[in-house]
Amino acid sequence: MRMYDIIKKKRDGNVLTEEEIELFLKGYINGEIPDYQAAALLMAIYFKGMTSKETADLTMHMANSGEMIDLTLIPGVKVDKHSTGGVGDKTTLIISPIVASVGVKVAKMSGRGLGHTGGTIDKLESIPGFRTNIEREKFFEIVKNVGVSVIGQSGNMDPADKKLYALRDVTATVDSIPLIASSIMSKKIAAGADCILLDVKTGSGAFMKTVPEAVNLAKTMVKIGEHVGKKTLAMVTNMDVPLGRAIGNSLEVVEACETLKGRGPKDLETLCLELSANMMYLAGIGTISECKLMAKKAIEDGSALEKLSDMVTAQGGDAGVLQDYSGFKQAKLKYELKTDKTGYIESINTENCGRVAMILGAGRETKESSIDFSAGILLNKKVGERIKCGEVLATLYSDDIEKCRLAENLLLNAVKVSANEPKHTQLIYARVSADGVEEY
Repeated sequence: MRMYDIIKKKRDGNVLTEEEIELFLKGYINGEIPDYQAAALLMAIYFKGMTSKETADLTMHMANSGEMIDLTLIPGVKVDKHSTGGVGDKTTLIISPIVASVGVKVAKMSGRGLGHTGGTIDKLESIPGFRTNIEREKFFEIVKNVGVSVIGQSGNMDPADKKLYALRDVTATVDSIPLIASSIMSKKIAAGADCILLDVKTGSGAFMKTVPEAVNLAKTMVKIGEHVGKKTLAMVTNMDVPLGRAIGNSLEVVEACETLKGRGPKDLETLCLELSANMMYLAGIGTISECKLMAKKAIEDGSALEKLSDMVTAQGGDAGVLQDYSGFKQAKLKYELKTDKTGYIESINTENCGRVAMILGAGRETKESSIDFSAGILLNKKVGERIKCGEVLATLYSDDIEKCRLAENLLLNAVKVSANEPKHTQLIYARVSADGVEEY
């Protein structure tokens, strides 16, 4: 069997066997198959697609290409959650302690931010002393004793995805649903959880720009999860508007803490309660409505915030900053951005908000870029709210005045003001399970 024949077979729209997929992955990882042949196959997949079985086979061989995390030493059901990436998406910092506070184990490996999307690991590392690079045994111990731990992804996990993604990134084959689904799910499967909740974002700040695209991706990933014996659910959620008001690492941690204290933005709290309830449901501790009540109680009685504090302490962080926010690195500048318009905020280009945060220093343009934990944006006004000429639209946080001036026009152009009050923004579009798609 030659790589030439595998490329030709997929180019002609035929279905690859598991053996052919395995041969390709092993050969590419070992350096026996050159980039140009791998790129040709990726482009053939981009145009011809893959069946559910092909995608599942690709996913499992990617997952098995490196270290597979065995969580069986941790008692109880282990759940994991993955977001496809957004702006202001600090949900992991909120839902993980909520879910852990009711006795469900959360063992999570997260990534860093790149481009306009933020990364959970960067947010956690804005907490002084917090360690995301800890030994495997310590990770297991924290999940056992605290109930939740969030760490960085292992360097030995899913090397096939690392190599394939780098190639997709330079060959215009990133936005292929089978390739996106296998990339996400191979890492989740390798991470070892029993149940997986997927938060599939859609809108101007997301990779999937339309709801049908996002639902299609969600269905593909749920099928993969169920095919390999993982209980899997997906929520399709709105990323046409930044989530909450804070965009930037320490700013988002503060907003997560405020949400766990019952004082967070309504959109963020609503989504987190829904995601938490679905994670609990996957773990089998009740119906969705029962789980939602448990999630609300965990916020009201302070047990979720206490669980976050316990995790921070266990991973070497200063839990005092969860109460006294002055312990975070503070930006030298707070640059107030005022509008010259009067009306209602009709829309906000979320991707551009992410780019503004990156310009200010909160994100990375390349993987090698350093970030400023204190940099970011606080949206004083959001979609649907009224604003008057001269009022503050947003506050920019940075150590560099030139960065603020550079970001100013981009953010002003990202916001559309209208004379008429806009329609209510839908937060959740659908819930996708093995039983089908439930529209909201």
